[in-house]
Amino acid sequence: MLLLLLGIIVLHVAVLVLLFVSTIVSQWVVGNGHATDLWQNCSTSSSGNVLHCYSSSANEWLQSVQATMILSIIFSVLSLFLFFCQLFTLTKGGRFYITGVFQILAGLCVMSAASIYTVRHPEWHFNSEYSYGFAYILAWVAFPLALLSGVIYVILRKRE
Repeated sequence: MLLLLLGIIVLHVAVLVLLFVSTIVSQWVVGNGHATDLWQNCSTSSSGNVLHCYSSSANEWLQSVQATMILSIIFSVLSLFLFFCQLFTLTKGGRFYITGVFQILAGLCVMSAASIYTVRHPEWHFNSEYSYGFAYILAWVAFPLALLSGVIYVILRKRE
């Protein structure tokens, strides 16, 4: 049982790290001497050094992506906190429903953010100069892992 709890906590922390990295790092779209993320657009030199950065546009869709990524982090942190609280207060045989629901909400928020970001940039699909960066891919990887973690929490029963 201890090994199972350790595995669940490691999976949850891995999801949190993926969410933090994908939200913070400036690599959602890269190419042609530019790197773009949710917060700023940066120009880079040929050696990879950042020359200058500008704030991202104030488009409504970009603000919704920012908000849903932040919500996914909040839901995931709250889920981890609730898991530890329920671990010590839940009766024997009880399920971690609240923890699972918040983790599933985190997964749905990151999926919504990545989907909106994908749909709002159709010109990048046909332009070979730009490609999606690793932070964008990490957001998509965090989505199924967060859902899996949430489902595990819902199925999990507390034992003594």
